[in-house]
Amino acid sequence: MSTFSIFLILIVIVAFLLVVVIMVQNPKGGGLSSSFGGGGTQQLGGVKKTTDFLDKSTWTLATLLIILILLSNIAIPGAGGSVESKALDDESTTAQPLPETSEADEPAELNTPINDTTQ
Repeated sequence: MSTFSIFLILIVIVAFLLVVVIMVQNPKGGGLSSSFGGGGTQQLGGVKKTTDFLDKSTWTLATLLIILILLSNIAIPGAGGSVESKALDDESTTAQPLPETSEADEPAELNTPINDTTQ
C-alpha cells in the first residue's frame, strides 16, 4: 500500500467524521446538549460541555483534514520532480532544417489576388 493510499484513506475517514460532527450540531445553538434535559444548571455526566466539545472537534477535524490534504500532495506518485521536461532537453532544442518547397508545389490559388474585380 502506497503512502498516497494511506493519506487517501485517512482523508476519507476524517471527512466522514467531520460530516457526522457537523450534522449532530444544531444551527440554533441547542445541539446535542439540549436533547439531554433542557436548560437546567445540574446536568448529568457533564452534558453541559457538549457544545464546547462539538465546536472544538469540528475545528480540530477541519484542521486535520487540511493538513492531510496538503501532505498527500507530497505523496502523489510521480510528483517527485524527477521528470525532466523535453522542452529543456539539449537534444530537442537543436534546430532541424525545414523541408524546402518549390513554387510548383504551391497551389495556384494562393498566387492570385484576393480582391479581383475584373469579372
